[in-house]
Amino acid sequence: MPSPLSIQTLYSEHHGWLRSWLRSRLGNAADAADLAQDTFLRLLGKGELPDLRTPRAFLRTVARGLVIDHWRREEVERAYREALAHLPEAVAPSPEERELILELLERVARLLDRLKPRARMAFLLAQCEGLTQKEVAERMGISLRSVERYIADALYQCYLLRFEE
Repeated sequence: MPSPLSIQTLYSEHHGWLRSWLRSRLGNAADAADLAQDTFLRLLGKGELPDLRTPRAFLRTVARGLVIDHWRREEVERAYREALAHLPEAVAPSPEERELILELLERVARLLDRLKPRARMAFLLAQCEGLTQKEVAERMGISLRSVERYIADALYQCYLLRFEE
């Protein structure tokens, strides 16, 4: 059985490969380099690595989640910029306000990503579509108690979001 890999060994042996793999997915060397670094930062934050028999598969799994986050962030930014393009110049936010709003939108997107799919759906139906919890339960075909639990979890994540960064 191979000995456990350290993050340093994992980085030195697989960083170049990971960066190339990401570049093939993203088509952009700068974004690939950033996400490769973010992959290893995420691993550093977790502490000890599991016993890795296939380190590249493990890195690919971690990086794939970051790629999805990256694409989602780009989509949020694109949608926001499109919405801004339709505003009259007199009411459009300043460049500084735009950046603050984009940062907030990214934080909200990260919050939503943390939620389990059903909790995310219940929260969005209640908050964005204005459905009551009973209507959410009916729409999703789940119990009212489940909806209450999902929304409570989402609200708790919103509360935690206030203390990040």
